[in-house]
Amino acid sequence: MKRNRYAKIVATLGPSSSDPKTIRELFLAGVDVFRLNFSHGSQEDHRERHRVIRELEAEFARPIGILADLQGPKLRVGTFKDGGADLEIGDPFKLTQSDVIGDATIVQLAHPEIFAAVKPGEDLLINDGRIRLKVTAN
Repeated sequence: MKRNRYAKIVATLGPSSSDPKTIRELFLAGVDVFRLNFSHGSQEDHRERHRVIRELEAEFARPIGILADLQGPKLRVGTFKDGGADLEIGDPFKLTQSDVIGDATIVQLAHPEIFAAVKPGEDLLINDGRIRLKVTAN
């Protein structure tokens, strides 16, 4: 089964699309790569999806890609007075390794490897990328 196209179709497998019948239908509909989101599901769930995909690959004698989507590290900040703080665009905000109670100006980030890695001028994304900080000093 050769597909004459340059684009690849990627399908994410989840709770409603992980049974063998659905995986087969997706493949026959044109999927070239199956994405497994390792943030959800058990190791056994992913093992079974992998097995089904490799069986299809053998049956059709055609390579099928598997994209293992691994979640990056979750780096947590310390606690805030009143449970949180509102930050205003352009206002300075300090991340410190010191044990402080956070507010709208400062919070603890107990990850020395981050301080060692960042350089002035770089962006630092926090809160799953919803907050962008510009590094001014380290």
